Amino acid sequence: MLPLPMSLPSSPAELERALARASYLADPRTSLALFLALKLQRPLMLEGPAGVGKTDLARAAAQALGRPLIRLQCYEGLDEAKALYEWDYAKQMLYTQLLRDAVAEEVRGAKTLAEAAERLSKSEAAFFSERFLLPRPLLAALMSEEPVVLLIDEVDRADPELEAFLLEVLGELQVTLPELGTIRAKHEPLVLLTTNATREMTDALKRRCLFAFLDYPSPARETAILELRVPGIEKRLAEQLVAFVTRLRAMDLRKLPSITETVDWARALLLLGARSLDRDLVRDTLGVLLKHQDDRERVENQAEALVDDAKREVEG
Repeated sequence: MLPLPMSLPSSPAELERALARASYLADPRTSLALFLALKLQRPLMLEGPAGVGKTDLARAAAQALGRPLIRLQCYEGLDEAKALYEWDYAKQMLYTQLLRDAVAEEVRGAKTLAEAAERLSKSEAAFFSERFLLPRPLLAALMSEEPVVLLIDEVDRADPELEAFLLEVLGELQVTLPELGTIRAKHEPLVLLTTNATREMTDALKRRCLFAFLDYPSPARETAILELRVPGIEKRLAEQLVAFVTRLRAMDLRKLPSITETVDWARALLLLGARSLDRDLVRDTLGVLLKHQDDRERVENQAEALVDDAKREVEG
């Protein structure tokens, strides 16, 4: 194992406070999982529905720990080369043009093509050096001169073949580039992998990681998130918003409102001068909260009852 960096939080509670200063209100179980990932130097897999704050936890962890955040966004077709590195071919061509005379001098006097190729092979290494290397997220995390937070986002969207490669990188903290040899991590990164569970991760990858499930927050915690993220919102309005959104998440909608969309809706209502939920204002602003027309139509038809229930819950 690489040595632990200095100034790590000494307890899960201290880490939870540091995350709160980074505008992320983590529940104790999540803070504990992140703390153990730091101390045990193990990747942490975050699973849960879209929009519950998995990606934002990586952002907050980087801010709380004072580390750069490096993000690998996964998608179908992502391969090792796109995740690791590529060569700056334009820069290589420019150098080839600038050094054309030097290359010609290098092969001058060669009696055979094989001899000329042998001479050029000695110069070829100069064109495949770190000077022309463009690190992608995985390699950038290994080569960083300081500890980083590496976010491998939506890993379930990538092809299963990428998982085998991730096992090697995360297990050995090194990669071998054909042109340069083996590159080892200079510092142990904090690795967070997120998944929306659109497909099952392999057991091998799960064994490599610690695990935490992130769900939608409790009403009390989501209210606190609104008060943190939307300065000036009255507690009564925040509680009504959360009660309303909680009811939407219990419905069979195509896309349930995320925490970010709740925050955006709260900002919109505050901008419009709302101090309490109003049926007409709710209907007019549902586009901030819901992103499918059939969802919107369904909620509009029940808006009066949903608003009344949410207000009764808060007042009761």
